[in-house]
Amino acid sequence: MRGLEGKNVIVTGGAGAIGSAICRRFAGYGARVGVFDKNLDGATKVAEEIKGYASGVDIADYEAVGSAIAQFERAAGPTDILVNNAGWDRFANFVDTTPDLWDQLIAINLRGPLNMSHVVLKGMVARGSGRMVNIASDAGRVGSSQEAVYSACKGGIIAFTKTVAREVARKGITLNAVCPGPTDTPLLAAVAGDDERGQKVRAALVSAIPMKRVGQPEDIPGIVCFLTSDDAGFITGQTISVSGGLTMHG
Repeated sequence: MRGLEGKNVIVTGGAGAIGSAICRRFAGYGARVGVFDKNLDGATKVAEEIKGYASGVDIADYEAVGSAIAQFERAAGPTDILVNNAGWDRFANFVDTTPDLWDQLIAINLRGPLNMSHVVLKGMVARGSGRMVNIASDAGRVGSSQEAVYSACKGGIIAFTKTVAREVARKGITLNAVCPGPTDTPLLAAVAGDDERGQKVRAALVSAIPMKRVGQPEDIPGIVCFLTSDDAGFITGQTISVSGGLTMHG
């Protein structure tokens, strides 16, 4: 894809299944990648593999985010691309959850991307260029049982993406949201489990997906890299599902 070589990219949640796949794809296009993840050991492992930069920042901490981004930019230069990928969930019916759990979910899935975006966008606006992709979820588009607060956060990310895309469009900055459907990650494995019930859950998912498989982490980076490339320079404020056809919006 055009325009990614030599760009400075930050990917949050970069040590996870989807995040590390995104980091590798950007590195393959010649970008310099900052692997941001609370799991510093995991971030370091990915960074060493792609010759990138590792940060163990907690994105829910605004001051820590500012320091981590400043350190990355001192090492690599201004941030050209931000991918807000970090996310976390715990499956439970809403009535069985607690305010403490809500706070955890909101801190990681909503406050964290706001923190990262607020710091990075200031530099992008000053320079008059930049690309941002927010990894939301189809749960934020159509809802998902046992993910009420997570869905609320991801719905908020979609609305945030559209709003800020309008605010900075004339500054040469684009923002878009990517919504993975069910994807084969450790979170899905933990929810489904390896027992008979888990096998039934996976079978039901596969049956509902027109392509008859759950997503793989490697299914996500292509659209992320495209939306941050020169080929997508006139695309902003959009929400795109990567779900094998599970969700289709006109």
